[in-house]
Amino acid sequence: MANKKEVAILFDSSHCTGCKGCQVACKQWNVLPAPLEKNSIKFTGSYQSPADLNGDTRLVMTFAEHESGNKFQPLNFAIGRRSCFHCTDAGCVEACSSGALYKTPEGVVAFDSAKCNGCTYCESACPFDVPRFRPTDGTIDKCTLCLDRLEEGGIPACVKTCQPEALCFGPRDEMIAKGRQRVEFLKKKGFAKAELYGEKEMGGLHILSVCKHGHEAYGLPTNPTVNPSVKTAKLMRTVTGVGTAAVVAGLAVSLIAARGYRRDEVTIEEAKKHWTPEQREKADREVKALLEKEAGNH
Repeated sequence: MANKKEVAILFDSSHCTGCKGCQVACKQWNVLPAPLEKNSIKFTGSYQSPADLNGDTRLVMTFAEHESGNKFQPLNFAIGRRSCFHCTDAGCVEACSSGALYKTPEGVVAFDSAKCNGCTYCESACPFDVPRFRPTDGTIDKCTLCLDRLEEGGIPACVKTCQPEALCFGPRDEMIAKGRQRVEFLKKKGFAKAELYGEKEMGGLHILSVCKHGHEAYGLPTNPTVNPSVKTAKLMRTVTGVGTAAVVAGLAVSLIAARGYRRDEVTIEEAKKHWTPEQREKADREVKALLEKEAGNH
């Protein structure tokens, strides 16, 4: 990884058997807990388990059935993959109020849990609804593309464990070429909706998906965009560390209203406990300047 070339995972849904070995590998490598009680996760009739991402689950394989309109093959069984897509235009990074989320030259959207203040603005900004709050430690959690493995010359744990080779890893341009080739093959086999998802979306994703039945069948959004609340989050970041809670709350109001703020556990006052004296001084100066400017406009 010394050359800092952009990398990507290519997920080929037409090769995936739904074994969920990647989910297990992700849990094991990242030391993420799972419920141990018998029948702790209620059976819903779907192979998908758990039902969605959570603070202790970075990767979920999704299972969906759709009517095909083909009397010889009435159902399209779509096995998908849900995790962070590592966007080039990463709204979560823009919205992060503490600098915990950042991008690497390889295209990885990584995070420093020690810097996370639990604001959860990244949850609002992500068009894929990926970052999840961990109530056990008051921070967010998501896929890091196994950055620690990449830095040692390895590959992501999920890719390493995938037996049917539904997951491949390498330079992003090579993964795009490989994905396009697979889509052409699938279309020749009669899968007219086959497509490569992630080549252009959000400036280019670093988790690319060969969607055998089209992206809609896998629950992937068409033309995803960053939540407009990111603009408010940027303004919030300008005054991170402000000594006047009322000013902070006022600036945050539109972001909170936009998503229905779920966090009662961490208040602004609690977040302030993590600010350094330098942050407080800098923020106080910035807020004073903002207030003086506002007063001058009136």
